[in-house]
Amino acid sequence: MAATLALLPRRPRYVATIRPPLTTRLPEEGVELRRTANGKGDGVVATRPFAAGETVMVGFLIGALTGNDSHATQVGPGRWSRLGGLAPKVNHSCDPNCGVRLNEGQAFDYVARRPISVGEELTFDYAMRNFTIDHFPPVCTCGAARCRGSVTGWKDLPAARKVDYGELVAPYLRVMDGDLRSPPAVRAAPS
Repeated sequence: MAATLALLPRRPRYVATIRPPLTTRLPEEGVELRRTANGKGDGVVATRPFAAGETVMVGFLIGALTGNDSHATQVGPGRWSRLGGLAPKVNHSCDPNCGVRLNEGQAFDYVARRPISVGEELTFDYAMRNFTIDHFPPVCTCGAARCRGSVTGWKDLPAARKVDYGELVAPYLRVMDGDLRSPPAVRAAPS
């Protein structure tokens, strides 16, 4: 029995429960879960129009994880968590209508990058909050005209796209990107 258990992959476990931030706006006001028009599953759809720059959904965390998995969201270098509400149902697009902004609860709010119409599916680029993508199929199915062909993390995002996303990305990604591009520090030899 012990040998069998050792062969099973370990799944990250929740290590804490984090309550939603206290806000005057409900996390899912103006959006709802529906089957996507393209038949690929569920998606979050706007039930009212949103202007560019407007917060579309308020994010909140429901539990920190000890490691990355297919439903985890990165919340810092080497740190992952679960998102609450409809946030896990917001699908990826290589040309998304939303970006992300870190809120007071250390979760990500979804912010409109351009005007969003009633009935339009909300999307964001998973590279906006994940440095690498480790648990996705190799081929992207977003269908956007600007599709990269695969769901990549920030590390593999083209430089022009990083500029295009502006400030609507996780702040730690730019720090991690800088660390990756910086030459290693040269240490003086001991005398």
